[in-house]
Amino acid sequence: MNILQNLFNPVALRQEIIQASAQEFWFHAAIIVAITAAGFYFTLEFFKRARTIEDTPTSRIRSAAQGYVELVGYGDTMDGPAIVAPLSKIPCTWYKYKVEKLADKHDEVIDSGASSDLFVLVGKTGRCVIDPEGAIVTPTVKRVWYGAKYEGADGDSVLGGFGRRYRFTEERMHPGDALYAIGLFRSVGGHNEAFNTAEEVRALLKKWKQDQEKLLKHFDKNKDGRIDAHEWENVRKVAAYFVRKKQMNEKPRPVTHIMSKPENTRQLYLLSNKPQHELIKRYKIYAASSFAGFLGAGSFAAWMFLVRF
Repeated sequence: MNILQNLFNPVALRQEIIQASAQEFWFHAAIIVAITAAGFYFTLEFFKRARTIEDTPTSRIRSAAQGYVELVGYGDTMDGPAIVAPLSKIPCTWYKYKVEKLADKHDEVIDSGASSDLFVLVGKTGRCVIDPEGAIVTPTVKRVWYGAKYEGADGDSVLGGFGRRYRFTEERMHPGDALYAIGLFRSVGGHNEAFNTAEEVRALLKKWKQDQEKLLKHFDKNKDGRIDAHEWENVRKVAAYFVRKKQMNEKPRPVTHIMSKPENTRQLYLLSNKPQHELIKRYKIYAASSFAGFLGAGSFAAWMFLVRF
């Protein structure tokens, strides 16, 4: 069967379907059904993304609730080593790259990767650390260029690359770029930081147990050479007292806001240099296109089965 060649010739295509062997028919039918299912899935997925962005109100960093939130601002780097795109060597806040070796039949991806380094979203009321791991990222900068040689993972050396062709693709976000983010927001430090008293008490008791001589000296009230249940309860009370006293004297760390991928995999985690209205429009167009593909492929699959059977 040659569906593509006879796609716009219904008479010839009908004959192809009738005369095809069972193996050929079911092979092509499986492909069309898979395309139909993919169209249905992406229709729902893109529509869900558009509705999520539409329905989630934008929060201020300083007063944002803990949980799933939407933030807007601009990107910036953190203190420490710079984030540098590996192909262009341009400093950025996030990058994704791919290197392909061009061939007559099939291009081969020989190197690829994406940044997982933390960066910052700066809003009107504060800063939020962004962990890009697992995010859907839609930057505005995407460069594609070609070269005769590539020195990198599984690539040819400079001398060995003579006459070869490579395609380089790089996407980037930069400091100062507008940044939209929706994901899991949490704050650590400050008044949001809770002490784990029980864990600290256990750690202190473990430390005291390592010095049995000192433990017996202070808590073996009946001098029988061991700590009985009543005496051990007293040890626990004293340890808890010291832990609470230490906690009261500790100064809280400065509050740090962090956004990362939600634990609920059905929740969208998205980072973008595009504004909300553009993202909503884009995902609605994608949803409409996927729905058209679903209807077209589904109708064609139904017609195939009607002709065959």
